[in-house]
Amino acid sequence: MKKKFTVDKHILIPKHTKLGDKHKEKLLEKYNISITGLPRILKTDPGIKSLGAKPGDIIKITRKSQTSSEAVFYRVVVDV
Repeated sequence: MKKKFTVDKHILIPKHTKLGDKHKEKLLEKYNISITGLPRILKTDPGIKSLGAKPGDIIKITRKSQTSSEAVFYRVVVDV
């Protein structure tokens, strides 16, 4: 029986996590920015499809790094 392929489980796709409301507020306060100051990611992006993200949600992306063990990036979900 064939396994169903899911993009978000692929070894080359970094870990994507949707932030809750409390974490979202803390992040924006910590960096003293508004949600429009974050880089964008489309809600149709294959990496976040399984998260059920909607416009306005913030996605935490954790990538492996050669200079440090991991690097963290944040993006806001947009329609288009």
